[in-house]
Amino acid sequence: MVFAAVLGGGVGSRMGADRPKQYLSVGGKPILVRSVEKFTCRADLACVLVLVPEEWIAETEALLAGSGVSGGDVPVVVLAGGATRNDTLRGAIDYLEEHFELDDDSVFVTHDAVRPFLTQKMIDDNIAAVREYGACGTCIPSTDTVVESADGTAISDIPDRSRLYQMQTPQSFRPLRLKALMDSLTPEEEAVLTDGCKIYLLKGEPVVMVPGAVTNIKITYPTDLAFAEAFAAEEDG
Repeated sequence: MVFAAVLGGGVGSRMGADRPKQYLSVGGKPILVRSVEKFTCRADLACVLVLVPEEWIAETEALLAGSGVSGGDVPVVVLAGGATRNDTLRGAIDYLEEHFELDDDSVFVTHDAVRPFLTQKMIDDNIAAVREYGACGTCIPSTDTVVESADGTAISDIPDRSRLYQMQTPQSFRPLRLKALMDSLTPEEEAVLTDGCKIYLLKGEPVVMVPGAVTNIKITYPTDLAFAEAFAAEEDG
Protein backbone atom coordinates (compact mmCIF):
# COMPACT_ATOMS: atom_id res chain seq x y z
CA MET A 1 0.00 0.00 0.00
CA VAL A 2 0.98 3.61 -0.58
CA PHE A 3 0.52 6.29 2.08
CA ALA A 4 1.15 10.02 2.06
CA ALA A 5 1.89 12.50 4.83
CA VAL A 6 1.55 16.25 4.31
CA LEU A 7 3.79 17.88 6.91
CA GLY A 8 2.44 21.19 8.16
CA GLY A 9 3.59 21.26 11.76
CA GLY A 10 5.52 24.54 11.59
CA VAL A 11 4.30 27.93 12.74
CA GLY A 12 5.90 29.89 9.88
CA SER A 13 7.48 32.65 11.97
CA ARG A 14 9.54 33.93 9.01
CA MET A 15 6.35 34.78 7.14
CA GLY A 16 5.34 37.32 9.80
CA ALA A 17 1.64 36.48 9.40
CA ASP A 18 -1.02 36.11 12.08
CA ARG A 19 -1.33 32.40 11.40
CA PRO A 20 0.90 29.55 10.23
CA LYS A 21 1.77 30.10 6.57
CA GLN A 22 0.14 26.85 5.43
CA TYR A 23 -3.24 28.46 6.22
CA LEU A 24 -2.66 31.55 4.09
CA SER A 25 -4.49 31.66 0.77
CA VAL A 26 -2.91 31.66 -2.67
CA GLY A 27 -5.16 32.14 -5.67
CA GLY A 28 -8.16 32.16 -3.35
CA LYS A 29 -7.37 28.75 -1.86
CA PRO A 30 -5.46 27.89 1.34
CA ILE A 31 -1.94 26.65 0.70
CA LEU A 32 -2.58 23.56 2.82
CA VAL A 33 -5.65 22.65 0.76
CA ARG A 34 -3.68 22.98 -2.48
CA SER A 35 -1.05 20.58 -1.16
CA VAL A 36 -3.44 18.00 0.29
CA GLU A 37 -5.65 17.82 -2.80
CA LYS A 38 -2.64 16.76 -4.92
CA PHE A 39 -2.78 13.49 -2.99
CA THR A 40 -6.49 12.97 -2.35
CA CYS A 41 -7.19 12.94 -6.08
CA ARG A 42 -5.17 9.73 -6.46
CA ALA A 43 -6.76 6.29 -6.48
CA ASP A 44 -3.54 4.52 -5.46
CA LEU A 45 -3.29 5.98 -1.95
CA ALA A 46 -4.62 4.12 1.08
CA CYS A 47 -4.56 7.17 3.36
CA VAL A 48 -3.38 10.79 3.51
CA LEU A 49 -2.14 12.06 6.86
CA VAL A 50 -2.06 15.80 7.51
CA LEU A 51 0.18 16.79 10.41
CA VAL A 52 -0.33 20.26 11.90
CA PRO A 53 0.20 22.11 15.19
CA GLU A 54 -2.03 20.52 17.82
CA GLU A 55 -3.98 23.72 18.44
CA TRP A 56 -4.87 23.87 14.73
CA ILE A 57 -6.30 20.34 14.40
CA ALA A 58 -9.98 21.30 14.69
CA GLU A 59 -9.64 24.23 12.30
CA THR A 60 -7.73 22.07 9.82
CA GLU A 61 -10.41 19.37 9.88
CA ALA A 62 -13.08 21.99 9.25
CA LEU A 63 -11.03 23.63 6.50
CA LEU A 64 -10.43 20.37 4.64
CA ALA A 65 -14.06 19.33 4.98
CA GLY A 66 -15.29 22.72 3.82
CA SER A 67 -12.99 22.63 0.83
CA GLY A 68 -14.23 19.19 -0.20
CA VAL A 69 -10.77 17.66 0.20
CA SER A 70 -11.75 15.22 2.93
CA GLY A 71 -14.73 12.91 2.84
CA GLY A 72 -13.84 11.39 -0.53
CA ASP A 73 -12.57 7.98 -1.51
CA VAL A 74 -9.14 8.54 0.05
CA PRO A 75 -9.25 8.77 3.88
CA VAL A 76 -7.76 12.00 5.25
CA VAL A 77 -6.62 12.03 8.88
CA VAL A 78 -5.43 15.15 10.69
CA LEU A 79 -2.83 14.55 13.41
CA ALA A 80 -0.68 16.67 15.67
CA GLY A 81 2.86 17.22 14.44
CA GLY A 82 5.82 16.68 16.74
CA ALA A 83 8.36 19.06 18.20
CA THR A 84 10.79 18.21 15.38
CA ARG A 85 10.44 16.89 11.85
CA ASN A 86 11.77 13.55 13.06
CA ASP A 87 9.09 13.44 15.77
CA THR A 88 6.44 14.26 13.17
CA LEU A 89 7.60 11.46 10.86
CA ARG A 90 7.66 9.02 13.74
CA GLY A 91 4.16 10.00 14.80
CA ALA A 92 2.87 9.48 11.27
CA ILE A 93 4.41 6.03 11.01
CA ASP A 94 3.09 5.07 14.46
CA TYR A 95 -0.42 5.99 13.29
CA LEU A 96 -0.04 3.92 10.11
CA GLU A 97 1.26 0.93 12.07
CA GLU A 98 -1.72 1.13 14.42
CA HIS A 99 -4.37 1.41 11.71
CA PHE A 100 -2.92 -0.46 8.72
CA GLU A 101 -0.90 -3.58 8.06
CA LEU A 102 2.44 -2.16 6.99
CA ASP A 103 4.94 -4.46 5.33
CA ASP A 104 8.27 -4.24 3.53
CA ASP A 105 6.51 -3.28 0.30
CA SER A 106 4.66 -0.30 1.78
CA VAL A 107 5.52 3.17 0.43
CA PHE A 108 5.45 6.37 2.48
CA VAL A 109 5.42 9.66 0.54
CA THR A 110 6.16 12.74 2.67
CA HIS A 111 5.64 16.30 1.49
CA ASP A 112 5.91 19.83 2.87
CA ALA A 113 2.50 21.45 3.26
CA VAL A 114 3.92 24.75 1.98
CA ARG A 115 4.99 23.30 -1.39
CA PRO A 116 1.57 23.41 -3.06
CA PHE A 117 2.74 23.14 -6.68
CA LEU A 118 4.09 19.61 -6.80
CA THR A 119 2.97 17.58 -9.79
CA GLN A 120 1.46 14.14 -10.17
CA LYS A 121 4.58 13.09 -12.06
CA MET A 122 6.70 13.90 -9.00
CA ILE A 123 4.48 11.67 -6.88
CA ASP A 124 4.58 8.91 -9.52
CA ASP A 125 8.38 9.16 -9.71
CA ASN A 126 8.72 9.03 -5.92
CA ILE A 127 6.59 5.90 -5.65
CA ALA A 128 8.48 4.19 -8.48
CA ALA A 129 11.87 5.11 -6.97
CA VAL A 130 10.98 3.73 -3.54
CA ARG A 131 9.77 0.49 -5.07
CA GLU A 132 13.06 0.09 -6.90
CA TYR A 133 15.61 1.63 -4.52
CA GLY A 134 13.96 2.04 -1.08
CA ALA A 135 14.31 5.80 -0.56
CA CYS A 136 14.33 8.96 -2.67
CA GLY A 137 14.30 12.73 -2.56
CA THR A 138 12.98 15.22 -5.11
CA CYS A 139 15.79 17.50 -6.34
CA ILE A 140 16.65 20.16 -8.89
CA PRO A 141 20.15 21.19 -10.05
CA SER A 142 21.57 24.20 -8.24
CA THR A 143 21.68 27.19 -10.58
CA ASP A 144 23.52 29.46 -8.14
CA THR A 145 27.08 29.16 -6.96
CA VAL A 146 26.99 27.89 -3.36
CA VAL A 147 29.74 28.92 -0.95
CA GLU A 148 30.80 27.34 2.34
CA SER A 149 31.93 29.32 5.37
CA ALA A 150 33.52 27.57 8.33
CA ASP A 151 33.21 30.59 10.62
CA GLY A 152 30.17 32.38 9.21
CA THR A 153 32.29 35.31 8.02
CA ALA A 154 34.82 34.26 5.40
CA ILE A 155 34.31 31.95 2.42
CA SER A 156 36.17 28.72 3.14
CA ASP A 157 35.15 26.74 0.04
CA ILE A 158 33.24 27.02 -3.22
CA PRO A 159 32.01 23.54 -4.17
CA ASP A 160 31.70 22.47 -7.79
CA ARG A 161 28.20 23.61 -8.77
CA SER A 162 27.82 20.77 -11.29
CA ARG A 163 27.62 18.36 -8.36
CA LEU A 164 25.15 20.39 -6.28
CA TYR A 165 21.38 20.03 -6.16
CA GLN A 166 18.59 21.66 -4.16
CA MET A 167 16.44 19.30 -2.13
CA GLN A 168 12.68 19.65 -2.38
CA THR A 169 9.85 17.34 -1.39
CA PRO A 170 8.29 14.81 -1.78
CA GLN A 171 10.77 12.58 -0.01
CA SER A 172 9.67 8.98 0.10
CA PHE A 173 10.62 5.81 1.95
CA ARG A 174 9.72 2.34 3.10
CA PRO A 175 7.98 3.30 6.36
CA LEU A 176 9.13 0.34 8.43
CA ARG A 177 12.73 0.82 7.31
CA LEU A 178 12.56 4.54 8.04
CA LYS A 179 11.30 3.83 11.55
CA ALA A 180 14.04 1.26 12.18
CA LEU A 181 16.69 3.76 11.11
CA MET A 182 15.17 6.48 13.31
CA ASP A 183 15.23 4.10 16.28
CA SER A 184 18.96 3.52 15.71
CA LEU A 185 19.95 7.21 15.72
CA THR A 186 22.31 8.46 18.39
CA PRO A 187 21.62 11.80 20.14
CA GLU A 188 24.48 13.32 18.13
CA GLU A 189 22.94 12.11 14.87
CA GLU A 190 19.51 13.37 15.86
CA ALA A 191 21.00 16.82 16.49
CA VAL A 192 22.07 17.25 12.85
CA LEU A 193 18.91 16.00 11.16
CA THR A 194 17.26 18.18 8.55
CA ASP A 195 14.91 15.70 6.87
CA GLY A 196 14.17 12.03 6.34
CA CYS A 197 16.79 11.56 3.63
CA LYS A 198 19.50 12.68 6.06
CA ILE A 199 18.60 9.74 8.30
CA TYR A 200 19.44 7.31 5.51
CA LEU A 201 22.72 9.05 4.69
CA LEU A 202 23.78 9.05 8.35
CA LYS A 203 23.25 5.29 8.38
CA GLY A 204 25.08 4.70 5.12
CA GLU A 205 22.00 3.76 3.12
CA PRO A 206 21.39 4.97 -0.46
CA VAL A 207 18.91 7.67 -1.41
CA VAL A 208 18.24 8.31 -5.10
CA MET A 209 17.14 11.58 -6.68
CA VAL A 210 13.97 12.13 -8.71
CA PRO A 211 13.41 15.30 -10.77
CA GLY A 212 11.68 18.25 -9.17
CA ALA A 213 10.82 21.61 -10.72
CA VAL A 214 11.60 25.27 -10.08
CA THR A 215 7.87 25.84 -9.62
CA ASN A 216 7.81 23.40 -6.69
CA ILE A 217 8.68 26.26 -4.36
CA LYS A 218 8.55 26.25 -0.58
CA ILE A 219 6.53 29.26 0.54
CA THR A 220 8.58 30.70 3.39
CA TYR A 221 8.81 34.49 3.09
CA PRO A 222 6.26 37.17 2.13
CA THR A 223 8.04 37.62 -1.20
CA ASP A 224 7.31 33.98 -2.03
CA LEU A 225 3.59 34.73 -2.07
CA ALA A 226 3.89 36.81 -5.24
CA PHE A 227 5.51 33.92 -7.09
CA ALA A 228 2.91 31.56 -5.64
CA GLU A 229 0.05 33.73 -6.90
CA ALA A 230 1.51 33.58 -10.41
CA PHE A 231 1.95 29.82 -10.27
CA ALA A 232 -1.58 29.38 -8.89
CA ALA A 233 -3.07 31.44 -11.72
CA GLU A 234 -1.31 29.23 -14.25
CA GLU A 235 -2.27 26.02 -12.43
CA ASP A 236 -5.91 27.01 -12.02
CA GLY A 237 -5.90 28.47 -15.56
